[in-house]
Amino acid sequence: MYEKILLPVDLSAEQSWARALPAALQLGGANVVLHVLTVLPDFGMSVVGSYFDKGFEKKAMHDVGERLSAWVNDHVPDSVEVHPHVMHGRIYDQIISAADKLKVDAIVIGSHTPELADYLLGPNAARVVRHARQSVFVVRGE
Repeated sequence: MYEKILLPVDLSAEQSWARALPAALQLGGANVVLHVLTVLPDFGMSVVGSYFDKGFEKKAMHDVGERLSAWVNDHVPDSVEVHPHVMHGRIYDQIISAADKLKVDAIVIGSHTPELADYLLGPNAARVVRHARQSVFVVRGE
C-alpha cells in the first residue's frame, strides 16, 4: 500500500481520471492521503502571452482552483484525506515537481491510447514515467 499518492487530472478530459481515481484509491487503501493535481499549461512562447489581458493568469488559476475543488467534492469519497493543487507550467514538469515537493510514494496517471503524434513528441504520461523518482502507475483509458 502507498500512503501518499499524487493523482494528476485534466478537468476537461474524463479519461484522465475515470479509471485512475479508483486505481489510486485502491492502491492507497483506507488511510491514503490523496493529492489531486491539475496543471494550467503555460503559453509556450512569451509572444503568445502578450495577447492576453493583464491578470489573466491569476484569474485563470483561481477559476481552475474552484473547478478542481468542485471536482474533488463530486468525485472523491468524503472518507479520503484529499488535498487539491493547481500548478502552472509544462504539465509533465509540474507533475514531477509536485511529486517531489509533496513527498508522495506514487503517482497514478491516466493515459489515452497513443496516436502518431504521441510517439513523435512523447505524451505527458511517458515523460513522467521516464523522469519521476516515485513509482508511477499508468492507467489506460478506454
